[in-house]
Amino acid sequence: MKIIIINGPNLNLLGHRQAEIYGNQRFDDYFIELKNQYKNNIELEYFQSNVEGEIINKLHEIGFSFDGIILNAGGYSHTSVAISDAIASITTKVVEVHISNIFAREEFRHISLLSKNCIGIISGLGLKGYELAIDYYLKSK
Repeated sequence: MKIIIINGPNLNLLGHRQAEIYGNQRFDDYFIELKNQYKNNIELEYFQSNVEGEIINKLHEIGFSFDGIILNAGGYSHTSVAISDAIASITTKVVEVHISNIFAREEFRHISLLSKNCIGIISGLGLKGYELAIDYYLKSK
């Protein structure tokens, strides 16, 4: 099974920014833990970009060949019709993940333009949300 985690803007700063919202752990360190945890079950890849078009290009590139996509599009979740359209255009199912509870934050974050094209959304469970998304794919294969 082949799964990719795609993180959007500012998520490269995890562990350095707004620890009260996002925690203290760097995503690169967390990803190593995830890879070790699931090394016998899946091939896990990671991609991060602050650029909307690069996220769309990655979705197009892997959206017909991977078994699962875990997408935390960051702020683009609330603004990007283009990323939403890219998700709708591919065959690989996408789970939308948010580290923070988007419904407990500013009102504009309560709406995700991506959710309607995703199979589910995990919000507010910190980095654990990525693991829960992986577990979903493993149990639904």
